[in-house]
Amino acid sequence: MSPREYDESDARIRPSRTTRRRTKDRPSHSDSITAFVTTVDRGRTTCVTDDGLVITAMKARELGPKSVVVGDLVEIVGDVTGTEGTLARIVTVNERTNSLSRTVDDAARVERTIVANIDQLLIVVASANPEPRRGLIDRFLVSAFHESIKPIIVVTKVDVSPVPDFIKEYAALGVDIITTSSKSEARVKDVEAILKILDDKISVLVGHSGVGKSTLINDLVPEAQRMTGDVNDVTGRGRHTSSSAIALPLINGGWIID
Repeated sequence: MSPREYDESDARIRPSRTTRRRTKDRPSHSDSITAFVTTVDRGRTTCVTDDGLVITAMKARELGPKSVVVGDLVEIVGDVTGTEGTLARIVTVNERTNSLSRTVDDAARVERTIVANIDQLLIVVASANPEPRRGLIDRFLVSAFHESIKPIIVVTKVDVSPVPDFIKEYAALGVDIITTSSKSEARVKDVEAILKILDDKISVLVGHSGVGKSTLINDLVPEAQRMTGDVNDVTGRGRHTSSSAIALPLINGGWIID
């Protein structure tokens, strides 16, 4: 049998493309406005403009895997009226001056950025109940110095126990150490002194559970009403009462991130 002969009827012609080829060009977004990220929750980002307008936005697809975190300065487009129920788009995350990261969980080695563009890191420890941990303080200080962030150690409950000697030694590194008391008459002055340090700065509070971070936040920003927790009498440990980062505005300007 002779092989079959082919002619033009056997040709298969691919139909012409009906859609335009995808281009790498991106819109300039010249109409975007700059805003400060205060919270990120399940894909929804709360941003505040220089005029104090609060806008809810989501990350544009064109940003790809780049994260948006509290403290970021972003460019947003779309519905930027701030009207309830509206949703703008974040099209640019401006370059960060610095950032702080942590591991996703205790077993993981992959770090996730949690806050950005920080001026000061307030390391909150208790003079007692729970006992301050040198290793934890050292890790926070290393992170602060590495990212060119000013570290400040805040020692709470000094009316219960004096400041431990090993904490005083950090002053030799140029670290400011401030104290707060649980007694109401002294605490008012303590809070006023801390507020002056925070003026017009973006500051982050860090520390172990039970040291009084949430109580301090509520004193600095009364309308925050962050949940507070007690220290377990048996274990000497506190319980975590805040799980996600949030930036709160301070009365004299600046932000405190818890």
